[in-house]
Amino acid sequence: MWIVPEREIAGLVSREAAFDAVEQVFAAMAAGRANNFPVVREAIGHENALYGFKGGFDQLGGALGLKAGGYWPNNLEKRGLINHQSTVFLFDPDTGRPVAMVGGNLLTALRTAAASSVSIQHLSRPDARVIGMVGAGHQATFQLRAALEQRSFEKVIGWNRHPEMLPNIQKVAEDADLPFEAVELGDLSEADVIITITSSFGPILMVDHVAPGTHIACMGTDTKGKQEVEARLLANSLVFTDEVAQSISIGEAQHAVASGALASDAVIEIGRVINGDHPGRQSADEITLFDGTGVGLQDLAVAAKVVDLAIEKGVAIKVDI
Repeated sequence: MWIVPEREIAGLVSREAAFDAVEQVFAAMAAGRANNFPVVREAIGHENALYGFKGGFDQLGGALGLKAGGYWPNNLEKRGLINHQSTVFLFDPDTGRPVAMVGGNLLTALRTAAASSVSIQHLSRPDARVIGMVGAGHQATFQLRAALEQRSFEKVIGWNRHPEMLPNIQKVAEDADLPFEAVELGDLSEADVIITITSSFGPILMVDHVAPGTHIACMGTDTKGKQEVEARLLANSLVFTDEVAQSISIGEAQHAVASGALASDAVIEIGRVINGDHPGRQSADEITLFDGTGVGLQDLAVAAKVVDLAIEKGVAIKVDI
């Protein structure tokens, strides 16, 4: 079995490689050639942590496995560690034997950012020039870097519940030679693309905050009860997702479907757009929304690429089990 330590991940996978892997997985899912397994995600009753498993099998890519991990909200303050912790395990689909164990922290950040950037590439208006960020934590910086590569953005605006964190995304904007402006929620209507990336359990982004023609990537809701946008906003949008079953059960669509504001069969797999089976955005004034719940197949696809590169570069550790 190969082990790829967390410390090696940054030198092995690029944003472009993560984008390609995630886009291919979404396409395979929509074609019925890749399947996610039911998510297990529970509060463990210790350190206020959420812990769980996401897994699946990609017949096209040959990746079988799972990601184990979750969210430890006290890590940064108590231990100087990031709050999201995870590890990916890959197995041989022919024999069931373990193939690899891969550090999943940076990998998760990259694949989550890749998912929203795939949605921006396929669903936002080509003339999008202003990007708005709701959230300014660790993951928000990855989201913004990846998103800026998808359109010719000219300005970044941002809001965070704790404004002292906004310099995190301001630096990303400045590194890209773009102006940054801290705004109130109502001012997000200036944005052509909005990314929400928070751990909120109540709606932040409302209908009145969003202008016609906006694309929204909702990336923070991946657990029952979480919510970043009001249900009415989904009802006013064309809604896409990574996986419909997760979207309506643990994703942003869970609240809109439960309230009757959105029919479950109105949620569309983004892979259908990638495969050319759905037109995606159909007018410049349409609001499109991507509900990124985070599927295990994303982790497996990126991890499989990492293992191959780690072996090639001689940084993977081989162990007998």
